[in-house]
Amino acid sequence: MTKRFVSTRIGASVAVMVFLAGCTTFSKDGGFGTVSSAATERLGKDAVIVKTDADREAVAKRTRELLAKPLSMDDAVQVALLNNRGLQASYAQLGLAQADVVQAGRLPNPGFTFSRTRAGNGDLSIGRTFSANVLGILTLPLAARIEGRRFEQTKLETADAMLKLAAEARRAYVNAVAAQQAAKYADQVTDSAGAGAELASRMRQAGSFSKLDYAREQAYYADSIAQAAKARQRAVSAREQLTRTMGIWGDGTTYTLPERLPDLPNERPDLKDLEQFAMQNRLDIQAAKMQTQGVASSLGLTKATRFINAIDVGYQNNYETDKGREHGYEISIEIPIFDFGSAKVARAQALYMQSVNRLAQTAIDARSEVRESYSAYVSSYDVAKHYRDEVVPIRKTISDEVLLRYNGMLASVFELLSDSREQAGAVNSYIDALKDYWLAETDLQQALGGRLPPASAVQPAHETHSEGK
Repeated sequence: MTKRFVSTRIGASVAVMVFLAGCTTFSKDGGFGTVSSAATERLGKDAVIVKTDADREAVAKRTRELLAKPLSMDDAVQVALLNNRGLQASYAQLGLAQADVVQAGRLPNPGFTFSRTRAGNGDLSIGRTFSANVLGILTLPLAARIEGRRFEQTKLETADAMLKLAAEARRAYVNAVAAQQAAKYADQVTDSAGAGAELASRMRQAGSFSKLDYAREQAYYADSIAQAAKARQRAVSAREQLTRTMGIWGDGTTYTLPERLPDLPNERPDLKDLEQFAMQNRLDIQAAKMQTQGVASSLGLTKATRFINAIDVGYQNNYETDKGREHGYEISIEIPIFDFGSAKVARAQALYMQSVNRLAQTAIDARSEVRESYSAYVSSYDVAKHYRDEVVPIRKTISDEVLLRYNGMLASVFELLSDSREQAGAVNSYIDALKDYWLAETDLQQALGGRLPPASAVQPAHETHSEGK
C-alpha cells in the first residue's frame, strides 16, 4: 500500500510537470511589446519589427511619406526607428531569449538504449532501457524562472538600445542641419570677400589703394575660399552620418533638410530631482537589477545541485534465452569523491558579486551623467539665449548704422564689407550655440532614460533607492 501511494505521488508530480512544460510556448509579440511601449511612451514614436514582405512595404510607405517633406527632428527619429538595420538586428536578441525560455520550460527528452547480443553457445541476449534525467526534471521550474527573468532583462536591454538609437538620430540631425546652415553662411562670407578683393584690385590698379591693404583683402578672400570648402565637406559628412543613422539608401537619400535649426525655446524648464527620476526611469538600471536577481537565483540552484552533477533513472526490460525476461530499473549517479561542487559554488558567488558591483557602478555613472548633462543643458541654453537676445541684435544695430553712414558717404565700402564679415561671424557663433543646446538636451534626455520628466513624475528628493546609497 505504501508503494502504491508513493507511485501515485510520483506519477502526479510528473503529470504536473508535463502539463507545465506543455504550457511553455512562444508569445505572440515575441517580447517586442516592451520595446514598442517604450517608443510610444518615452518618444511618442512607433517602433516596428520587420519580419514579412508586408512589414517591409508598410515601412517603405511610411518612410516615403516622412521624406517627402523637409525633414524635422522628430521625423528623423521616426525614420531611424523604422529603417535602421542595426536596430532590427538587435531585435533578434528577443527571439533568442524567448527560445531559451521555451527550451528551459520543456521536459528533457527521455533516452532509449537497445542492445542485442548472441553468445558463442547460441544464447541470445536482448536489452532495452528507457532513461530520464531526473535532476533536469526536478530543477525545471527553477530553470524556467531563471530564463524567464533573463528574457525580461533582454526586453529592457533591447528597449534601451532603441532609445539610444533615437538619441543618436537626434544628434545626427542637429549636426547635419547646423553644418548645412554654417556652409551657407560660409558661402556668403566668400561672396563678400570676393567682392572686396575685386574692388581692392581695381583700386590698386587706379593707384588709390596701398599694397598692404590690397594684400590683406586678397588674403582674406583666399582664406574664405578654403573655409567654405571645409564647411561644405563638414555638411556632406554630417548629412551622410544622418543618412546612415536613419538607415536609408537609394532615392531616400535625396531628402531635404530645413534651412535652419529649430528656434531656442523661450523659457528653459526648471527641472528638479533628476537623479531620482533617472534611477526610476533608466532601462539600463532596471536591466542591471534584473540581471543581479537572475544571478542570485542561479546561485541558489548551484548550491542545491552542488553534490549531484548528473542523475539518470532508467527502466530496464532485458531478455536472455536461458533466463527469460528480466525487469527492473537502474540509477546512475556521479559519486562526489574528487569534486564536491565547491568550484561551481565559488564561481557562482563570484559572478553574483560581479553583477552586484556592476549594478552599483551603473547607478553611480548614471547619477554622474545626469549631473553633467544637466549642467551642459543649462549653460548651453544660457549661452544660446545670450547670443539670441544680446549679441545678434547688437551686431544688427551696428550693421544698420554702418549702412546709414555708407549711404551718407561717411563710411567706405571696405568698412561695410568688414562689418558684414563680423555680422556673419556672430551668426555662425549663434548657430554653434543653438546646436550645442539641442545636443545638450538630447544628452540629458538619454541620461534620464529617453525623456525629460513631467512635473509630477519625479518623487521628492528625500526618497532614495538602495543603489544610490
